[in-house]
Amino acid sequence: AAYNNLENNKELVNSLNVFPVPDGDTGTNMSLTMKSVFNKLQSSDDDMKSVAKALGTGSLMGARGNSGVILSQLCRGVTLVLESSDEVGVEEIAQACVSAKETAYKAVLKPTEGTILTVSRMMAEFATANKSKYNDAVEFLTDIVAEGNVALDNTPELLPVLKQAGVVDAGGKGLMVLLDIM
Repeated sequence: AAYNNLENNKELVNSLNVFPVPDGDTGTNMSLTMKSVFNKLQSSDDDMKSVAKALGTGSLMGARGNSGVILSQLCRGVTLVLESSDEVGVEEIAQACVSAKETAYKAVLKPTEGTILTVSRMMAEFATANKSKYNDAVEFLTDIVAEGNVALDNTPELLPVLKQAGVVDAGGKGLMVLLDIM
C-alpha cells in the first residue's frame, strides 16, 4: 500500500522538486526505489529478518537519484534494527527511527536542513523523547508520522529556495506519502 501510494502520487512529489536541482524527478526516483523493495518482498519469507533484508537490499539495489539513495539509506537504517527483532514494538520503532536518521545523515556529504533529512531527524527526536509515554506501537507510529508531517510543513522555513517557490521539500513529501498510508 505504501509503494502504491507513492506510485500514485509521484507526479505530485515531482512537482515539488526544486532542491537541489529542479529536475522534477524526486517522486519518480523514490517510486522506482520502492518498486525494487516491493519486488524483493514478493519473493521473501514472512519472518521479520526476511522482510527487513528485502527492505534493505531492495532499496539499495533500486535506488535512483539523490532522493532514492537517501530513501535507501533510511530503509537501511530501519533494516539494521528490524533484522534482529522478532516483533516490532515501541522500543524497536524508536530505535529504527534513530538508526534511519543516522544512516541517512552519514550517507550525505553535506546534509542540508529543510529536506527529507530534517523530516527524518524530527521524527527520530520525537520518538526518542516520547517513547516512554507509549505502550501501543500503532499509536506511537501514528504520532511519529504526525510529527514528520509537521516537520515537512516547516521545511520552507529552513530552506529559502523552498519558501521562494512556495513548496515543501519533495523528498520529505515522498517520505511522508509512504509513511502516511503505512
